[in-house]
Amino acid sequence: MAIARKRQVSLVDTKYYHCISRCVRRAFLCGEDHFTGQSYEHRRGWVEDKLLDLAKIFCIDVCAYAVMSNHTHLVLYVDDKKANRLNDKAIIIRWHKLCKGTLLTQKYIQGEKLSKAELIFFNQTVKEYRERLSSISWFMRVLNEDIARRANKEDNCTGRFWEGRFSSQALLDEAALAACMAYVDLNPIRAKMAKTPEESDHTSAQVRLICAKEGKQPKQLLRFAGMSRQIMPKGLPFELKSYLELVELTGRIIRKDKRGHIDNTQLPLLERLNISSENWLKLTTQFTRVFHGAVGRPTSQASYCENLSRKRRANISNCEKLLA
Repeated sequence: MAIARKRQVSLVDTKYYHCISRCVRRAFLCGEDHFTGQSYEHRRGWVEDKLLDLAKIFCIDVCAYAVMSNHTHLVLYVDDKKANRLNDKAIIIRWHKLCKGTLLTQKYIQGEKLSKAELIFFNQTVKEYRERLSSISWFMRVLNEDIARRANKEDNCTGRFWEGRFSSQALLDEAALAACMAYVDLNPIRAKMAKTPEESDHTSAQVRLICAKEGKQPKQLLRFAGMSRQIMPKGLPFELKSYLELVELTGRIIRKDKRGHIDNTQLPLLERLNISSENWLKLTTQFTRVFHGAVGRPTSQASYCENLSRKRRANISNCEKLLA
């Protein structure tokens, strides 16, 4: 039985989540349908464009993504502090970019004065919109509904396009976050869709590498803030250079046409995360196979389960083996 979404998300423990949506049809979300010979490759652009547009509206940042043939991988950061910081007008403006809103929100934006009774309902609506703008469920709902409608229109059909629920995993610490991001960025290489990260179209790795050539970080993705420390700016707790080197090295090793191993000279990021080279390779090639649910070291798992009142700690043996 599927676990309710509210029992999977604990912002007290982590703001990072890995989300996967899968297409239910035999026909591909993207790529080429070898049965009919029809190409759906252009739909990758639909997903990528919509994803990055939504990141500008929602208080949710994109850390990593990969648009595959029949599914998508996203690593998201929920910025609930930003949602609480925004004033009512900013919340309404953002929501109106997604939906028409209500008559009261339309009146408010047009500068019309609201009565005391109207203000009560208006404040309730703003509170609801504020919560939605920092909700992974709403983010995925808006993204998937838009793609489904466009695909159904193009295919001249109706019905479900995606599986009923997207799957999500809480990433409870830096080790889980780094492993999951690398797993997502290297998906096209493992699927033999690309030979290198820079050739992996419609992935966060390609976007980051293009900007890195100019010494910049992409504005549409959550930036790398460097080494984790007590007081640090918002961003991923790694060095960009170390992460990209790690992805490149791992990508060379997991190619199907080559046998190899990570040499004993580990990159600083792996040393800091205290992950062995053998475990790293397993994490970045089999992440969703070995983990079903929240991912993190045993201490992180304990806190997460306690805050969500969950008795069973999923993945505990694999977390102890691969991340501890």
